Amino acid sequence: MMSLRRPSPTLVSRLPRLPYLLASLLTCLLITADALAQPPVAPSARDVQQRVVKIYGAGGIKGLEAYQSGFLVSPEGHIATAWSYVLDVEPIVVLDDGRRFESTIVGIEPALELAVLKVDASDLPYFEVDRELNAQWGDPILAVSNLFNIAAGNEPASVMQGTIAAVTNLDARRGTFKTPYRGKVLILDLIANNPGAAGGAVVDGEGRLIGMLGKELRDSGTGVWLNYALPIDALRTALGDIIAGRTTTVPKEQNPVLRRDQSHNLTTLGLVLVPNVLESTPAYIDAVASDSPAADAKLRPDDLILLLEGQRVGDQQTLIDLLRRIDRRDAVSITIQRGNEVLPIRLQP
Repeated sequence: MMSLRRPSPTLVSRLPRLPYLLASLLTCLLITADALAQPPVAPSARDVQQRVVKIYGAGGIKGLEAYQSGFLVSPEGHIATAWSYVLDVEPIVVLDDGRRFESTIVGIEPALELAVLKVDASDLPYFEVDRELNAQWGDPILAVSNLFNIAAGNEPASVMQGTIAAVTNLDARRGTFKTPYRGKVLILDLIANNPGAAGGAVVDGEGRLIGMLGKELRDSGTGVWLNYALPIDALRTALGDIIAGRTTTVPKEQNPVLRRDQSHNLTTLGLVLVPNVLESTPAYIDAVASDSPAADAKLRPDDLILLLEGQRVGDQQTLIDLLRRIDRRDAVSITIQRGNEVLPIRLQP
């Protein structure tokens, strides 16, 4: 006579849990199917990475990273990036494929914290910046940059995925966030405010460029970091002007070098700069002579001279050379950075 074997107590105790397990499995399958049904954030993040470059320059001391990011905006090697201390020397640019180039600074726009570099290369993959794009709250995005210098050589830039959390004016935070830029920004719901990320590319769900990652920005009151990007709509005109040569950093050759007794110099303007102890010492003002054009214009110690007559002043020697082309009877227009403000100043002899 055949006897039936009783199920083990362990198995019996687990049977009531079976419906819950099946329900959990079904939920996971539904979530997975829903996720698979969503379109990818970009058709190919790899395509975006190929347009992003690594930039190496000044820094490396006192916690200042000597690297940042940029992205190609022309097939001839024009690169948009954040204007920062890293560009105090002519930076080295490393492309996605690992090729290294010395670059030149074609132009800057201090009010946008934008710089354009140029490398001697052609037929490069690049972002189009002339198309009108309307980035909105909730749009999916990719942020591509060399954050933390993870990528070096031919390693691809890092990719972060997120959404646009808000589109707002940064001037609403004046006095809280210290920056010369006062326009519209894209607030991102990802941690983009990392060393090396500044100048990186932000693209939409179709891989189109919609913004440039801003420099590290911190609320001076709360210490909260702001993760943001400057929209390409705010950068488009300046990029076009710089690339077309309407804004340049090269001294105007049509203005000849004048005799020293005819041209302006630091003394005629009443300026004393900080000691020139580095190869490319920035043009920081150390002192202002009384009863001088600089004093009349209310220049102060620690002001940094950025531009002279529209020409970039990368170091003290450049400032001196540019002044040699200006008649001392003429007024001099400069742009300075005072703290986090960018101010136009006119020096009247």
